[in-house]
Amino acid sequence: MALYSEKVMDHFLHPRNVGTIEDADGVGEVGNAKCGDIMKMYLKIDNDTITDVKFETFGCASAIASSSMATELIKGKPVSEAMKLTNQAVAEALDGLPDYKMHCSVLAQEAIESALADYNEKNSGKI
Repeated sequence: MALYSEKVMDHFLHPRNVGTIEDADGVGEVGNAKCGDIMKMYLKIDNDTITDVKFETFGCASAIASSSMATELIKGKPVSEAMKLTNQAVAEALDGLPDYKMHCSVLAQEAIESALADYNEKNSGKI
């Protein structure tokens, strides 16, 4: 049995939404000291909808794939829906992650939460 699903490998080898947004409305950065993964998410929000999202991730295949999938799951969605994204939803969308790599999906969730908190702070508690 392969270590990673085809979706994980696809998002690792061909990540979506990689890069930065210079005038981002929200930016969040999280890391895991144990494994060394670092994720940074950039959000562009217009009328409470995430119109663009980009990421930069330093990490393993699972971290990159989780970041990529998470951006796909929230792009074009209302902020309220993005706030509900769980690491489990990210892992399921990737057709699963090995148990010892689930922390990568947690980092993706936390990076989005951090970027949304930054957006909220910049907009005086709008969300």
